[in-house]
Amino acid sequence: MTPAPLTPGFHAAARDRLRLRAQAAGLDGLLLCHVANIAYATGLFLSANERPMAVWLPVDGEAILFMPELERENAEGTGIADLRCYPEFPGHVPPVLWMLEEIGRKRVGLDQLEARLLDAARAATAALDLTDHGMLERTVKQPEELALVREAAHFADLFLHRLHAQAADIIRQGGTEQDLMADAMAHARGALLARHRDAFPGQPMGITASVHSGPRAALPHGAVLPRVPQPGETLIAGIGGSLGGYHAESGVTLILGTPSAEQRRIMQAMEACDLAAQEALARGASCQQVDDAALEELRKAGLGRAIRHRIGHGMGLQGHEAPWLAPGDATSTGPGMVFSSEPGVYRPGRDGYRTINTMITTETGVEVPSRFQTDTPIDARVIAL
Repeated sequence: MTPAPLTPGFHAAARDRLRLRAQAAGLDGLLLCHVANIAYATGLFLSANERPMAVWLPVDGEAILFMPELERENAEGTGIADLRCYPEFPGHVPPVLWMLEEIGRKRVGLDQLEARLLDAARAATAALDLTDHGMLERTVKQPEELALVREAAHFADLFLHRLHAQAADIIRQGGTEQDLMADAMAHARGALLARHRDAFPGQPMGITASVHSGPRAALPHGAVLPRVPQPGETLIAGIGGSLGGYHAESGVTLILGTPSAEQRRIMQAMEACDLAAQEALARGASCQQVDDAALEELRKAGLGRAIRHRIGHGMGLQGHEAPWLAPGDATSTGPGMVFSSEPGVYRPGRDGYRTINTMITTETGVEVPSRFQTDTPIDARVIAL
């Protein structure tokens, strides 16, 4: 079934869930300022800039949408009748403090606040709770959200399939990392727009990508360069797809030419790492326990010193969002959560390896909507030069 944009009814139900969360916390309501929380509660996808926006969700009473004056017309269609606009930023009164004045002296949950405004915000409220209740609610996705994540994963995979099919020809002609990325990006993005542009007017969708080869593959983050990949090297491609504002990821390490025994051994250890992450999620381990279980597979393979980052992160209305599959995050996992699994092995000055799967926790285990690795086993992850 083709996924559809989230409806006003979805966002109205989200507001009701957020109100219940505020009530359980002993608050009079939530003032949500983070753009992802606003999108979740209202369906508004507006670019974050210096002009604050917010939605006030009282436990009792009607919601209020706060906007800068120049965004007034963009508030139409949210189902929120009470729209209040301030003239401009920074203003004589900081917009967030103006919003708190409009609300009145209440017990307020506020998801983000500049430190310089903290004392004034406390003075303007009966009680101030700086917990991000919006993010906590967004952690468990509804079926409509998961449908968008699955479709986004499909287009991330599409980039990888194109790269795998075309890389050899492009490199033989002297093509660079930038050329590889441009070709696969045009293919995947074009397919995404052709299929969904008309059905999702004004909503975010797109493809983001990185392609690194050789010694530069040892950099978890780095610029894509006009560098020609060479025989025997690794080539890492990490892809993010988004549809209707919801994100998924897919990624792979390809070998230029015949893989060596050492390259195959590392890729097998990474596959074991990925499977361990899925198995830990399936049994309901905490986020940090999932990270521990997954990375232990790399340590067992003698690759512990090549680990540079956690195994994964949450995804949804943000490409990277809480909870984190990482040390220090004891969040319990359960059905409806979406995570990345990103085994990485990085050997500076030599080579690097990373794969990425999107994982959706379910009542019965873990669903992996990014299919490139499943469809392309290790021995097929070759660019035959």
